[in-house]
Amino acid sequence: MSSIMKVFLLLAVMVCISEAQHKRETGQCLCQLVRNKINSMSDIKDVQIYQATIFCDKMEAVVTNHSGLRYCLNPKLKAVQKVSASIM
Repeated sequence: MSSIMKVFLLLAVMVCISEAQHKRETGQCLCQLVRNKINSMSDIKDVQIYQATIFCDKMEAVVTNHSGLRYCLNPKLKAVQKVSASIM
């Protein structure tokens, strides 16, 4: 392998390590995309509410349906706020 190729490979590894370190330090929320409506209340198996933390500065609502699919709901929905209030 040529020395130029080795340098590029080393730089690529350093960039990957740097990016992974940055993500670990800054934290990341679970929900990148949220749904603004609930399709079927009867299909919901579980709802998990995550309050804001130092790693993610927003409340998150993660829903699991009976087929195992997980998705995020907008925490500003009235149904999500009711569930959150009953948990508190």
